Amino acid sequence: MADVIYDNKSQLEQIQSGLLEGETIIAVYDAIGVGTGFIGLTNRRIIIQDKSFVGKKFALTSIPYNKVSSVSVVSNKSWAGQFFSSGEIAITVGQHVYEVEFRGSDKAHHAHNLILGFAS
Repeated sequence: MADVIYDNKSQLEQIQSGLLEGETIIAVYDAIGVGTGFIGLTNRRIIIQDKSFVGKKFALTSIPYNKVSSVSVVSNKSWAGQFFSSGEIAITVGQHVYEVEFRGSDKAHHAHNLILGFAS
């Protein structure tokens, strides 16, 4: 686990507690904004903590890479030639879009490229 990139140890531990046999963690990034607590990326799936439920409930949603139909960079500004000027990505799975806002565009870039690499 020494090579795992993570922002918050308790989030990493949540992902570790639910790993499948042969699954390894690549990165766990804290998310900002409404609804998403964090995103975990393993060699088999994306794990998103969804905090949008009523009360103090939340869900850990697992998304196999082969179910991802697209991953997008989300921006509300002019990119002015910079593809990753945003710290937010959108992951499309069927009809649902999961939006994750990161603490920095470098983390969004890393997550985007990992998801795209595993999904293609």
